[in-house]
Amino acid sequence: MPLRSALVRFAIAGAAGTLAVASAVTPATASEGAQGGAHRQAPRLYKGVVTANRLLLRDAPNRGGKVVRVAFRDDVVTVYCRTTGQKVDGDSQWYLLRDGAWAYGAARYIRDLGPTPRRC
Repeated sequence: MPLRSALVRFAIAGAAGTLAVASAVTPATASEGAQGGAHRQAPRLYKGVVTANRLLLRDAPNRGGKVVRVAFRDDVVTVYCRTTGQKVDGDSQWYLLRDGAWAYGAARYIRDLGPTPRRC
């Protein structure tokens, strides 16, 4: 076995051992309760509806971001959180959407269905 291959395997085994020890000695958080994390809740997701005829969803919260996909009027989207970005028609809020591909949509063109999403 070449020396390099043996060193790589040794490094991988060492990293795996470190991770195993770290996970074994990490204390449980208060949210895990008595169940040991078996009933952890996923982060809250929010819903919104697209109000623009065609909304370009981007990889960054600005108009210069690469278009990842397109949403259309009346599409219901899943919002993970909101952040501040480039102003669009006077509104600097952008929503990070979690529908298939992660993408940012200008909040100006997404009407909340329920509470306003939390900050990112």
